[in-house]
Amino acid sequence: MAAPAPLAPLAAAAASASVSIACSSSPSSSYEDEDSATSSWSLSSPRHRPYRRVLHEEAQRLRRARRSQGPGADTPRWVRRTTDQMARYVEDDRAGHVYGRHVVAAVRAVRATASRPSADMRLAMSSFVTKLTFREMCVVLREQRGWRQARDFFAWMKLQLCYEPSVVAYTILLRLYGRVGKIKLAEETFLEMLEVGCEPDAVACGTLLCAYAKWGRHKDMMLFYSAVRRRDIVPPISVYNYMISSLQKQKLHGKVIQVWKQMLEAGVAPNQFTYTVVISSYVKEDLLEDAMDVFGQMRRYRFVPDEATYSLLISLSSKHGKGEQALQLFEEMRAQGIVPSNYTCASLLALYYKNEDYPKALSLFSEMESNKIVPDEVIYGILIRIYGKLGLYEDAQNTFVEIEKADLLSDEQTYVAMAQVHMNLGHYDRSLEVLESMSTRNVKPSHFSYSALLRCYVAKEDMAAAEDSFRALSKYGLPDMFCCNDLLRLYIRLGHLEKARALVLMMREADFQLDEDLCMTVIELYCKSSMIEDAEKLFVEFQRNGKTMKIPTMVSLVEMYARNGTRAMQKEQGLSKVPHETESSAASMVLKSLLDMPGGFSSVSQLISKLAREGSTNEAKFIYDQLTEMGIRPDESAIATLIVQYGQAKKLEHAQELFELASASFPGEGHVYNAMVDAFCKCGKAENAYNLFMEMAGQGKNKDAVTVSILVTHLTKHGKFEEVENIIQGCFCDEVQLDTVLYNTFIKSMLESGKLHSAIGIYNRMISSGISQSTQTFNLMISVHGKGGKLDRAVEMFATAQELGLPIDEKIYTNMINLYGKAGQISFNSMINAYATSGLHSEAKSIFQEMQDSGHAPDSLSYLALIRAYTEGRRYMEAEEAIQMMLNSNITPSCPHFSHLIFSFTKEGNISDAQRIFNQMKEVGVAPDLACCRTMMRVYLEQGLVEEGISLFETTRGSLKPDSFMLSAAFHLYEHAGRDSEAGDVLDAISVNGTTFLKNLKFGSKVRSLGEP
Repeated sequence: MAAPAPLAPLAAAAASASVSIACSSSPSSSYEDEDSATSSWSLSSPRHRPYRRVLHEEAQRLRRARRSQGPGADTPRWVRRTTDQMARYVEDDRAGHVYGRHVVAAVRAVRATASRPSADMRLAMSSFVTKLTFREMCVVLREQRGWRQARDFFAWMKLQLCYEPSVVAYTILLRLYGRVGKIKLAEETFLEMLEVGCEPDAVACGTLLCAYAKWGRHKDMMLFYSAVRRRDIVPPISVYNYMISSLQKQKLHGKVIQVWKQMLEAGVAPNQFTYTVVISSYVKEDLLEDAMDVFGQMRRYRFVPDEATYSLLISLSSKHGKGEQALQLFEEMRAQGIVPSNYTCASLLALYYKNEDYPKALSLFSEMESNKIVPDEVIYGILIRIYGKLGLYEDAQNTFVEIEKADLLSDEQTYVAMAQVHMNLGHYDRSLEVLESMSTRNVKPSHFSYSALLRCYVAKEDMAAAEDSFRALSKYGLPDMFCCNDLLRLYIRLGHLEKARALVLMMREADFQLDEDLCMTVIELYCKSSMIEDAEKLFVEFQRNGKTMKIPTMVSLVEMYARNGTRAMQKEQGLSKVPHETESSAASMVLKSLLDMPGGFSSVSQLISKLAREGSTNEAKFIYDQLTEMGIRPDESAIATLIVQYGQAKKLEHAQELFELASASFPGEGHVYNAMVDAFCKCGKAENAYNLFMEMAGQGKNKDAVTVSILVTHLTKHGKFEEVENIIQGCFCDEVQLDTVLYNTFIKSMLESGKLHSAIGIYNRMISSGISQSTQTFNLMISVHGKGGKLDRAVEMFATAQELGLPIDEKIYTNMINLYGKAGQISFNSMINAYATSGLHSEAKSIFQEMQDSGHAPDSLSYLALIRAYTEGRRYMEAEEAIQMMLNSNITPSCPHFSHLIFSFTKEGNISDAQRIFNQMKEVGVAPDLACCRTMMRVYLEQGLVEEGISLFETTRGSLKPDSFMLSAAFHLYEHAGRDSEAGDVLDAISVNGTTFLKNLKFGSKVRSLGEP
């Protein structure tokens, strides 16, 4: 092998020599593992079998001596030997020791030179010349403690006849130099090894790598590692662990990941320590997916992660918004019996706070208490934030006081958390008191607390104090984007545009990097100040820096330009003389950038619809014209919305112009036709609307239920009932999807036209089609039957409305009163209702008595009005007596008769009376309606009456339609009762019926609130 170049640096020489690496806790151990039965080390004598017992007894003695030294005791290496080798071992004058007496004497002689700096190694070792074999000299070299003695003894070794250049001796010397940090000597030794023709092996190179790693020579370590890897020699896992551990201590996490990937490519099997270090580096680099991949690999190889690994992954998952993943990691950690640390608990509590999952946060606090985990100030700070989020001001304040009494109040973030609670409640003065109290407790404020002060003053609109806080923040450098944005918005809100422009100028001069929110505020300022050119420059600069605005910001920017459309259009016309892309209007440039983004076209169409609905038709038309110039047509729904708004504004010509363009662009759709029909109706052109609708029907376009309802209403208003009938028949024939409102419109039109039979037919079709009826439906049908002189049918309709639990409004009552007037009862019932509405129960009772004295028998409505009067006047006993009078008169009460009492009792907290009336209602055979059941279920849930609530749900679930509140309350009751199977069935019912699960319902909330001091 050719001698390498001189050392400059060693890594280059190592690269030219193409060395390989390996590592061991004892670099020379790899050579001591050689088979001792070779010709140079074994004996062939078959005698002296008892000598094995000598070593066994010595091993027992050493084991007893090491028993009190712990796991770090230095254990001699035991090698299996034959009987002849045992005989030779004893005859070699070792007497049970690891080495012979002459070797021990040589070790002592070399060590003795340490006390004599001027001692000559040749003189000290003169008595050992020719007495030590090469292997024994290596043992003496390995047993040295000082690097100088090792260096001098190695120089003496090389003068002996039995010496031959070997990587073993050089490796031992490298380990000694590396232990004391003599990297220069280690490099020279390694180069000398190359020069004498010794091929470095894995142990030698690994030893030098570990030396580099130990003393922080990472650049040299990586260069040397790259050189030896080019020879495809793979270091053992211990070397890799030493390297990545050293790199991580210096926060070189990218290098850790690089070495990890190279290790995997080399096929080295990682151990638990490797996985722990690598996952930590991935977490520090904010690479969650890669960290989870390594974590999964770690579990597949059945390594158990420690608490620190779980804690890092939970924290990073929470940071990336993957709360479910963080919770799964926490559950897995608990399943393995690992007790979470304060850091882990703080991460989970912050996650629960972010997700507003406060019951789990409470559960975690309980678990911390059971595991005797003492909360620190960070955890108390999160608890204060949770109380603030829940609006529990007193609890947050009490926690803050407890921290102060426990002498844990030393972190300014705890003060800021309490101040934020006050700010959320609008208590800005108290927030300022908390922040200002930091100075009295020697808590040094930082930019964090000054930022909170600034937010507080901005909320109070105290501009002078906000400016003082901003100046204090400026001592730490230019304040962050959020603070600048807060102060800038305050200036804009108070109309101080000059100061706002000065602040923007300061940020621009300081090369302040604007984020999207701050950029949007600056653009808003430019628009308010008519600084359109500056807005254009800012947008161009934002794009030139390679930043991309989010779609909402781009949409807001387009809207701003649209609201300044006239100025932008004039600017565009002035620059159109030079047709260059950079000189086009800012509005077109921003719009084009938005359209190039995924989802941009949909956002622009939604913006046109939004502006049109707000009545800003000029701005919506401005954006429409910009799109048209680009050869792009907006979404049909946006055009339809703009046409409708033109009709609303009585701009029929604009609507027709837009309709003609849109109908040519979207010939197969019906949205623009429906919109134009609506515009004709709003402009009083019912005949044009009807003709366009029939044209649309003839072309087979979709008929919108809302448009049909509007058209029918306007035709009815103009007395065009024949056209209405044509539309109704067309909808029935074409099987148009009709809703409740449209059916009501049809019935009302037929009622006004006097075609009562058609109105009844439409109602029957509505029932057969399964369309739900509303209060207005029953009111119309009562009018239909009343107009036809069918009082009994009208009464049936009224009773049906009550049975369905629909709210009976004043219109229905008035309608029924008018019908009852034909029977002579109108005066009494209407007067009782009038007194009941005013809460005049005595007058209502007098009218009721007068009604009976005049020979008119009270009916159900009469009693209902009387009961209502009593409950409004809080005369509950008289109301119960009225119900008993009904029963005695063989008049069956309905649910509303009892509901008035039940509602009143629950409102005043008389739960037992409400329960009694509810039971009485069921005893007389009256089925409770949905509203009554919801009231009782809410009472049971809030009062913690589990069995009563479950009983109510199970007895009524078959007779009432599915309801979100009833099903959700039943789930919470079943869950609290530990009946998980029934709770699961309720969840399935919620999913099947498409109702919404109300997770915010609180069990026993009234009980807890009453129990609080």
